[in-house]
Amino acid sequence: MKRYLIILLLFDFIIGRGSNKYFDQNSLSKLESQRLEKKLYTDFKENLLLKRDSEMKARLIKINNKEIKFDIKFFGKKSEGGWSLFFSLHGGGSVPKSENDRLWIRHKTLYELEDGILFTPRSPTNTWNMWHQSHIDTFFNRIIQNMIAFHDVDPNKIYLMGRSAGGDGVYQLAPRMADRFAAAAMSAGHPNEASPLGLRNIPFTIHMGELDDLYDRNKVAIDWGDQLKVLQKNDPGGYEYFVKIYKGKPHWMDNLEASALIWMSDFIRNPYPGKIIWRQDDVLHRRFYWLKNINPSVGDLIDVEISGQVININSSTVSSVIIQLNDNLIDMDKKVVVKYRGKNLYNGYVSRNENIIKDSILEYGDPQSIYYGQIFLSLFD
Repeated sequence: MKRYLIILLLFDFIIGRGSNKYFDQNSLSKLESQRLEKKLYTDFKENLLLKRDSEMKARLIKINNKEIKFDIKFFGKKSEGGWSLFFSLHGGGSVPKSENDRLWIRHKTLYELEDGILFTPRSPTNTWNMWHQSHIDTFFNRIIQNMIAFHDVDPNKIYLMGRSAGGDGVYQLAPRMADRFAAAAMSAGHPNEASPLGLRNIPFTIHMGELDDLYDRNKVAIDWGDQLKVLQKNDPGGYEYFVKIYKGKPHWMDNLEASALIWMSDFIRNPYPGKIIWRQDDVLHRRFYWLKNINPSVGDLIDVEISGQVININSSTVSSVIIQLNDNLIDMDKKVVVKYRGKNLYNGYVSRNENIIKDSILEYGDPQSIYYGQIFLSLFD
């Protein structure tokens, strides 16, 4: 009897039953995961609609000691997949509150859409970095969740634009929150210490007046265009960009930058790109597309891509990473291989797990960005 049991276990291992897929008693089938995903997101949405109804009616969201007012305007018709959403960030900065209020009020009238929702928030602060402090990411994550739930926004058609100080914000937010937006448009801003590396999967357009030379904004805009050109040349599958310098125009471009709305509208977010380049900004994030970094540091950089059932970590400065997966990225009923520096770090099945689906929904509240399983990898052991 003992000999028979050993042979049976050996047979199970040979055919793949020795992998974590079969040892995990909570492993779900593909169909079970899809049904559970819909149910859990429906529950999340119903709870959100109940708890956040007052803030949406008041058009005022409070988180900790900060608050953000906002204006919403609807244009045209909703498409079959839901409304397109355009964030539009006003200028201003280190000026009196009354001046930033005036600029916000004016900004609400600057642009019109053919179809979509124009979302114009009032910055929570009156500082030079009003649109790229850490609380902005938290607010935008909440706003995106709300707009999907309350106004049937298509998660794959969310766009980011801003001018002047708002343009500063776009330079910084687009790379570090690229997984939330379909495209981004920067007008008359300055990137400060931001890097374009995280823009691989988000089309990015720059609009600048030729004479806008304060802080060398015009020169920096051209330099970013040059950087994006090199990045795209070295990685033809990514870094879609367009730079427009308006001849003879100063900081105020007579609203010519509104053409960016048409340019952005041609793009739809891919929530599950086959390749990710993730660089940590000074505002740290623990999730970016299908990667997670549980202990991020400023400047962390990782380059990962998926081809079939093989995941290649091309380069990394992080010591550990979590790869999140679903059936859009791989066939989760087959083994997956993870390689780094010519070695196989993982070769096995990845279980679909209810808790991972739950966590994925709670983190982003995005029905188009949900994962079923994950692999934890230590890279520098």
